[in-house]
Amino acid sequence: MGSRHLVDPQLLPLLDTIPPLQLSIEALPAIRSRPVMFQPDPADVARTDLEVRTIPGPAGAPGVEVLIYRPREGAGARPCILHIHGGGFVTGDARGQEAAHRRLAAQLGCAIVSVNYRLAPETVFPGAVEDCYAALSWVMAEADELGVDRARVGVMGESAGGGHAAALALLARDRGEHRLAFQHLIYPMIDDRTCVAADPHPFVGDYVWTREANRFGWESLLGHPPGRDDVSPYAAPARAQDLAGLPPTYLATAALDLFLEENLEFARRLTRAGVPVELHVYPGAFHGFQWAAASDVARTAARDTEAALARAFAG
Repeated sequence: MGSRHLVDPQLLPLLDTIPPLQLSIEALPAIRSRPVMFQPDPADVARTDLEVRTIPGPAGAPGVEVLIYRPREGAGARPCILHIHGGGFVTGDARGQEAAHRRLAAQLGCAIVSVNYRLAPETVFPGAVEDCYAALSWVMAEADELGVDRARVGVMGESAGGGHAAALALLARDRGEHRLAFQHLIYPMIDDRTCVAADPHPFVGDYVWTREANRFGWESLLGHPPGRDDVSPYAAPARAQDLAGLPPTYLATAALDLFLEENLEFARRLTRAGVPVELHVYPGAFHGFQWAAASDVARTAARDTEAALARAFAG
């Protein structure tokens, strides 16, 4: 029967314009070379600065490119979002987020450091999360020069970027070198076992990010088929046995998203571990629904994200 009858009517025009995603090793170069979907608002460009740097990478690995957005107005140490882009572990680039990052930096008066981590399958786990950890370490070490308040540094990501963000929060907790103020996760990709679920949800994963794409993404990251018992929680954060001590968490997902159940279960387990959680499930929405920016549900999701980040910055 499918799930089209459950889709928010305002999202149907977007759904009808999205071509099927056919992921393969051969298709990756073309997918990665697609132009940026959204251009920044000139008003946001006028209010923000963008600096691109290459910072030291993990031991024995190449340097990591980061994009740093800061508002031109205001002074003093700012809160900071360490942002990790999505793309199923295999595509995406920090530059694709410029429109959103300039707007957020200007509206919230924060710095945003966006990480261009190494992609799979060329780089398998733990390359990407170690790149992200190197970026976190750099932000903390250079906070004074960056004008960043170390006590208000949090991590944020969408989809695969949300998965890497959640993994980074675990890694930071366990290594004990840096303390994150929050983790802000948008339909995070956190559980490879969704690929091998015995009783998959019948109404999720029909659009944008499908079961087939999910298996390709996880196998590319892990370097082996998903679902094995030896998968690290720093690759698939839902595998973590203990979630206590993680930072306050904002988790937003979509009712028709393939990641719905893994996200709900992660939120449930966080609450049982004593972690403050704000959970949103957007009805009638699918993976990437925010692309329909004029829809009521996308506007609501954007307002919810900005309000939660502002509260996190306020402490």
